[in-house]
Amino acid sequence: MGVDQFVVTGQAQAIILGIETSCDETAASIVVRDQTGRGTIRSNVVRSQLDEHAAFGGVVPELAARAHVEWLDHIIAQAIDEAGIGLNEVDAVAATAGPGLIGGVLVGLTTAKALAASLGKPLIAVNHLEGHALTARLTDGVKFPYLMLLVSGGHSQFVLVRGVGDYERWGGTIDDALGEAFDKVAKLLSLGHPGGPAVEKIAQRGDPKRFRFPKPLLREERLDFSFSGLKTAVRLQTEALAPLTDQDVADIAASFQETVAQIVGYRAHQALERFAAQFPGEPIRLVVAGGVAANKRIAEALRVPSEEFGAELIVPPIALCTDNGAMIAWAGAERLALGDMDNLSVAARPRWPLQDEDMRVKSHGT
Repeated sequence: MGVDQFVVTGQAQAIILGIETSCDETAASIVVRDQTGRGTIRSNVVRSQLDEHAAFGGVVPELAARAHVEWLDHIIAQAIDEAGIGLNEVDAVAATAGPGLIGGVLVGLTTAKALAASLGKPLIAVNHLEGHALTARLTDGVKFPYLMLLVSGGHSQFVLVRGVGDYERWGGTIDDALGEAFDKVAKLLSLGHPGGPAVEKIAQRGDPKRFRFPKPLLREERLDFSFSGLKTAVRLQTEALAPLTDQDVADIAASFQETVAQIVGYRAHQALERFAAQFPGEPIRLVVAGGVAANKRIAEALRVPSEEFGAELIVPPIALCTDNGAMIAWAGAERLALGDMDNLSVAARPRWPLQDEDMRVKSHGT
């Protein structure tokens, strides 16, 4: 299936290989986008590097890049095998080109370039954040426009998604991302890595009302987050109580998590109010993406404002909220259907804002 067919029809069936190596997951996936624009995941293989980084309390970029080099070819082969196709049946190769740890991004993008060149297939360099932004269209068939809340280890932001390549950032963190804040609090409490699941687990045994932690920026109307001061307050509390009892740890974790939930819920209310005012009469949809979306207390905090505004709250399966190849393949499929492809000189980018003018395609279609 040639490139020209995609450009002319825009709706030909496409089989896309997606490659994701932006942080500490080595991932590859085969996704099929049919003539109606619906997607099917044929395979989605993810290898976590958690064990390699656990002893360091966080991701070590050099180790991550080496693991990608060692495992990526095997992961791609497994994805092809599980999809039941031959590599030559792939219609395009999509890979994360940023943002992320530059060593890992280079491994995935370079591999994608080699495959695209050898197979004579289009290459699509995907913004990792766009992969998150469009996942709900793969899983739930969501139509434009919609509001996305991305909460992960590296990003916390509200984004208006108007179309493929057409994004408007409404607010974000001015310091730590939410997932990063969870990791740092977990480290302060000696709970291990990754911090999000560890904090949530022990918080179940804690009293969320024992400590009153600050809610930075909450009196301001802008849709921004700040978690650095909250993290500092947690540190000061742990130092004041040292040595901590098991109950102290549980109560601090529960109080931190409750504070975060209240912050996120309040900001979501503001964002939904803005969406409703900007798109009167349009269905209101709030899509949540990123690993922190798995936190049950935060999910509960998001349901309250969603119900108040009659908004549909959409959380893709957690395996597709965390880093994975399927979201990259799907973003590639969406772009390919619009005739948006890259040449082999495209560069890896450690930083790449979602609303960057270089997102290339502007589409307001459904």
